[in-house]
Amino acid sequence: MDVSVERVDLPLRTPLRTAWGEVATRTVLLLSIRGEDGVVGRGEAASLEPYDGVPFAAVLAAMEAYADVLRRTPDRTGPGLMDACRRLVDLPQALAAVDMALWDRAGRREGRPVAALLTDSAACAVPVNATIGAEPAETAGDLAAAAAAAGFECVKVKVGVGDDLARVRAVREAGGDRLAIRLDANGAWGVEEAIAAISELADFGLELVEEPVHGIRELRAVRERVAVRIAMDETAAEPGAVGAGAADAVCLKISRCGGIGALAVQAALVRAAGGEAYLASTYDGPLGIAAAVHVAGALNLKTACGLATLDAFDVPMPEALLPRDGAITVPEGPGLGIHWPG
Repeated sequence: MDVSVERVDLPLRTPLRTAWGEVATRTVLLLSIRGEDGVVGRGEAASLEPYDGVPFAAVLAAMEAYADVLRRTPDRTGPGLMDACRRLVDLPQALAAVDMALWDRAGRREGRPVAALLTDSAACAVPVNATIGAEPAETAGDLAAAAAAAGFECVKVKVGVGDDLARVRAVREAGGDRLAIRLDANGAWGVEEAIAAISELADFGLELVEEPVHGIRELRAVRERVAVRIAMDETAAEPGAVGAGAADAVCLKISRCGGIGALAVQAALVRAAGGEAYLASTYDGPLGIAAAVHVAGALNLKTACGLATLDAFDVPMPEALLPRDGAITVPEGPGLGIHWPG
């Protein structure tokens, strides 16, 4: 198979401020695989070191190693090829690119979208939330009003840095009573600090609070003492965390899970443990967003997913993946259903 790996830098219009730091540009690696039949499959590796602790250099090295394996492998797909890559370097953020490319190529060969390969009853669209960084209160309020006007029914607000009380109050006042507010602290708080902060902010009506603290035991301790639903995000990377029942919901990400197949399995584990699964991105590029939208559609997720992030980039993005009235339509074309870049 012909294989190529390409680096792409995606500048954000406005830097995203969070408890773990600020990001102004996302760098992703694009993997393209062309078989003897001429059909091309594409995938994306999108680590974010301040968030997931995975250096770009490590992902690049893994991708180069995988490319050698893919070039030497006969034209085929399936778990055997993924296993060969995993034995070489077991790095989910890089494996995700291989998995996406194989699913994309399989769908293009069959003339069917990835969601249809996963299930016969995929949803046509996926509800999504708008994201508001740790902005000053006035800016956060303006963004909330714009999100509500654009048809979003849910916003995720970054907290754990700056004046959380003023920010959340501004979002509620500007967004109105019908707008669901989801907070994301990115593990910035300790247990007691989280309980105090959530108790204070709960008066504004919260859908849930995502990753108020890091760790299974810590999340369980917060959950037992607040009247707001708690969601797990970064802690989901810990062994056994997804099925631990330490949170009411689990935010899953295609990069951290290692691709489409692994993401679907993780969602099943969450549901088996009595939790609610929803998907989000780490400001991934279009291929990562498309892959997650296909999985969310196949799972028929009703909870708003954090996949409406492409319009944050200061470069053209596929129109098919931009939100309309608070939802993203599952692409109907074969494979991932988009052509990017170009």
